[in-house]
Amino acid sequence: MKAYVTELRWGLIFVFTLLLWMLLERAAGLHSTHIDKHMLYTNFFAIPAILVYVFALRDKKARDYAGQMSYLQGVKTGVVITLVVTLLSPLTQWVISTIITPDYFPNVIAYSLESGYFESREEAEAQFNLQNYMVQSAVGAFLMGVVTSLIVALFTRSRNESGAEDSGSEQ
Repeated sequence: MKAYVTELRWGLIFVFTLLLWMLLERAAGLHSTHIDKHMLYTNFFAIPAILVYVFALRDKKARDYAGQMSYLQGVKTGVVITLVVTLLSPLTQWVISTIITPDYFPNVIAYSLESGYFESREEAEAQFNLQNYMVQSAVGAFLMGVVTSLIVALFTRSRNESGAEDSGSEQ
């Protein structure tokens, strides 16, 4: 377990970053008065999300790999962080939906009906509810986390002087 302290810490930092982002979205009215702009602006969370992975892999490289980290070590680190975030995602979504922005579901249901996105309230309620969002957040966290890990590890791996990847020692 000691070998994964860095990944656990960065998984928790990621969750904290997401909760802060949701607070900002709510404060900006993206969950109420400006809900029509929510689908666009929520995508900007990709920027801090990727930055957390970059900082996490750089931290792991410096602390646990003495500045020399292979691509596979970086991917492994990112995937472990992803597993932490994925396991916490149902709880995180519950906090978002019940504490941070409890009116989001009624607001998005009303907006989706007004805008013609759904024809019936039943369709909208089937899409916009806590259980569905818990599943979506877990699947999304896992898929996006793995993809982010694969990409960020390319940029944070060590290289030897010839430019080839340094194999480093596996841990």
